[in-house]
Amino acid sequence: MAKIKSFAELKKIKEQVQTRVELREKGENINDLIQIKVAMATCGIASGAREIMNYMIDELASEGVDNVVITQTGCMGYCYAEPTIEVTIPGKESVIYGDVTEAKALEIIQKHIVNGEMVDGIIPATHKTIE
Repeated sequence: MAKIKSFAELKKIKEQVQTRVELREKGENINDLIQIKVAMATCGIASGAREIMNYMIDELASEGVDNVVITQTGCMGYCYAEPTIEVTIPGKESVIYGDVTEAKALEIIQKHIVNGEMVDGIIPATHKTIE
């Protein structure tokens, strides 16, 4: 880790950390928020899921999108397509994206989350929940 050389650098780091915490801890009204779950099992972490999660947190903050909560989850069962993320918009069925890169994450944010448009890379659902 690099040394902090000025008060301005320290202040910038503080703001970045606060933004990350705010995006992760919006638990009171979670059902009203768009939810992004990042698969962070061993295969996901090895494929870069942690970097994708951090990138999405930073990008959502820089674009001023504040109706989203990002959490990590365990294995989703799509090891072949890691890193994977699940996007759930209130009132709609969740969508799982595979092979998510920073470019794909940006596209998901700009098109799916902000504009409600589907993006290539969806992993089709192969099962239904038993009710």
